[in-house]
Amino acid sequence: MMRLKARDLDRCVGCQLCMYACSRRQGRIGTEYSGILAVSLSGFERGATVIFCRACERPPCSEVCPTGALTPRKGGGVRYAEKKCMGCGNCVEACTLGAVFRRRDGKVSVCVHCGYCAPFCAHGVLEYSEAEA
Repeated sequence: MMRLKARDLDRCVGCQLCMYACSRRQGRIGTEYSGILAVSLSGFERGATVIFCRACERPPCSEVCPTGALTPRKGGGVRYAEKKCMGCGNCVEACTLGAVFRRRDGKVSVCVHCGYCAPFCAHGVLEYSEAEA
């Protein structure tokens, strides 16, 4: 099973190209619909990092979803059915990594491990590869 992985988080400069790629894959403009978040760690001294789903085997976000909008994905992580999401925010609270993001419309964005963002990462931070068994 393929999934998105962090190859080298120390190389992240916070350019947000991964975020724009994720939103574009969904036919959206901007970064609000991105399932990945590039954040500054307080300037040049500490650089930046990316936050995204690390593919839990038993995702707590899916366990608390009352509508089945988030369902476990084979190999870890979740599948997201946006039309089923009612915006309760249970998944946002349940994610131990803070990798489920609330949008302005109340619904959420989460990485579904499609790998679309990895080729856009100009600094080699992300890779899309086979998950270890």
